[in-house]
Amino acid sequence: MNATYSILIADDHPLFRTALLQSIQMAFNHTQLLEADSLDTLLRLLNQDEEIDLLLLDLKMPGTNGMSGLIQLRSEYPDLPIVVISASEEIAIVSQVKHYGAFGFIPKSSDMKTLIAALKQVLEGSPYFPESALIDTPSFDDVAERIASLTPQQYKVLSMLSDGLLNKQIAYELHVSEATIKAHLTAIFRKLDVKNRTQAVILLQEHHS
Repeated sequence: MNATYSILIADDHPLFRTALLQSIQMAFNHTQLLEADSLDTLLRLLNQDEEIDLLLLDLKMPGTNGMSGLIQLRSEYPDLPIVVISASEEIAIVSQVKHYGAFGFIPKSSDMKTLIAALKQVLEGSPYFPESALIDTPSFDDVAERIASLTPQQYKVLSMLSDGLLNKQIAYELHVSEATIKAHLTAIFRKLDVKNRTQAVILLQEHHS
């Protein structure tokens, strides 16, 4: 492929980032590669560079909690193709990734040939997901549907709640008032059909376990 691409690799494991970077360099002659080891670094790079053609995102790195990083990025950068590269290869995880708007999913266990073929397919404009994920599987269970109904901001609040933050701390981190956080929590409890923050956190943690 002769086209020039700008690809951003977001993963907090240096060895995997380096291996992925080298693989891409071998397969694509004219490619600008950027690296991020946390969500903060990733967001900073995205704000600096408007020409990113593809984001390769690990679900588990500093600043993210389960699907929260993907949801935030999908919300803030709706036109950016995001492909999740993850060691969590369960069909349920792949289904969630698709549900939250990723353009593809590549298991970290993929061999070089599969990885390069997947990247070429994505860069040519076609989504890539493992064949196992393309088989008709049962739709989201009730809990997953309820969690999926949360807005990106509500999911962010719930994730921070799960991290043990108080309303005041969440309000500070998100630059909003405590009243706004309380309003979010009321909406979250209603959507999840729970009565308090403890039940909401347990629901989220069981869903991502």
